[in-house]
Amino acid sequence: MPASSSTKIKLGLVQTACTADVEANALHTEKQIRAAAKRGANIVCLQELFRSEYFCQAEKHDYFALAETIPGPTTQRFGKLAGELGIVLILPIFERRAAGLYHNSAVIFDADGSQAGVYRKMHIPDDPQFMEKFYFTPGDLGFRAWDTKFGRIGVLICWDQWYPEGARLTAMNGAQILFYPTAIGWLPAEKAEHGERQYASWEVIQRSHAVANGCYVASINRIGYETPEGEPGIEFWGRSFVADPSGALVAQASTDKEETLVVEIDLAAVEEQRQVWPFLRDRRIDAYSDITKRYLD
Repeated sequence: MPASSSTKIKLGLVQTACTADVEANALHTEKQIRAAAKRGANIVCLQELFRSEYFCQAEKHDYFALAETIPGPTTQRFGKLAGELGIVLILPIFERRAAGLYHNSAVIFDADGSQAGVYRKMHIPDDPQFMEKFYFTPGDLGFRAWDTKFGRIGVLICWDQWYPEGARLTAMNGAQILFYPTAIGWLPAEKAEHGERQYASWEVIQRSHAVANGCYVASINRIGYETPEGEPGIEFWGRSFVADPSGALVAQASTDKEETLVVEIDLAAVEEQRQVWPFLRDRRIDAYSDITKRYLD
């Protein structure tokens, strides 16, 4: 059945390259947010750790200086911007919670500039050049969703995107859209042999979250080749995208160009999809208790 036009909104996904100059990154991002709002975006999401290069390629105490409190200068600045533009804004931030206690977080601002909520990244990777456990404490706020002027949304961050449990619990909290601010790319030595399979896995797992939960998924990645501590660096693959509740790609950015996608979606499609494919109805919650175990020996 045709959906009402009143349920249609526009998502803005800001895909940029980052430099070592945090103020330049912030100014450039602010410009892209304004451009997205001018094009009609209602909800704008930035990429993970947008203010800096992806510093987790090395374990170096100097990078803790990039962290900020919530509230703090960056949240105050961009919260004010959200209110000025009348948009919902998802602002990833390196959060300084206390001395020696840091999180990889995202602040959600409603369209009046007020803080709707905070999400702290739950799953923290520790892989070559993705050494996040050195910097970030796992989140302790759980998987949540927030009512905003333009819909009920959930936020997860990067490594969270590989875990269906996080997507499911966020959807069970009523999220109509799952946003995944991300910083992911290829290690140069692996790209030729494994690069496209790695990318394909990243895309398909997130599109599967849209299918399994009957909701929209928006993934926002950066571009560029970053070497904050010298070679080998990471080549970020961009390709930010929006998938609809059937898992189909609605829009996708390029691999190597800065782009701000503005994508119209229809929130009525969430209920329609769940009526046709009622996965939430048919869940056997009586049989899932073992999911809380590490492994079934």
